[in-house]
Amino acid sequence: MFYLVTSPGWMRMLYPSGLIWDLPSREKVLYLTFDDGPHPVATPIVLDLLKAFDAKATFFCIGNNVLKHPEIYKRILMEGHRVGNHTQDHCNGWKTPDQLWLNSIQQAAASIDSDLFRPPYGRLKRFPAKVLQQSNRPFKIIMWDVLSADFDLSKTDDQCFQNVRKHARNGSIVVFHDSEKALPRMEESLKKTLQYFTGKGYRFSSIAK
Repeated sequence: MFYLVTSPGWMRMLYPSGLIWDLPSREKVLYLTFDDGPHPVATPIVLDLLKAFDAKATFFCIGNNVLKHPEIYKRILMEGHRVGNHTQDHCNGWKTPDQLWLNSIQQAAASIDSDLFRPPYGRLKRFPAKVLQQSNRPFKIIMWDVLSADFDLSKTDDQCFQNVRKHARNGSIVVFHDSEKALPRMEESLKKTLQYFTGKGYRFSSIAK
């Protein structure tokens, strides 16, 4: 499995323009994001940890999962976090025909009221990206500059934490996953991330409107 833990400038140049990779700031602030939920086990664990550290985050939700777990989705909102669209069924933007991919986003929008969007796997093409950015209600396409890599079965939770510790900086958008696959690595690496950066004087914020 090949992936980059960070998103260097040369990689960003390969993507469509106007994507948000980080939110540079002079303040000590990090933007934790969680993909693929809501999940009946992983998401409540995340929410409990965030509450313990008075942290806010942004959850990029799959429409089908919102329909399956509406009470958990409501809890995300009730506890002051933001949500974003992650398609209805986690379809791959490089392998799915453009119109079907856009339809999946619109279908998810029926249950996810947000102008934030993150493409599953970070994969999208220029034409559909432009459609999203220029629609009647334009989407802000949110990428990232640090991957925890909690989705990688070959990693330990400490390796995932070290990915964040070594690379996150003021204004970083950091990716974790509230999914069954990631849970064995996500829980402890998230806890360590919250402890470490809180100790360094950072606050954790959701991505603003």
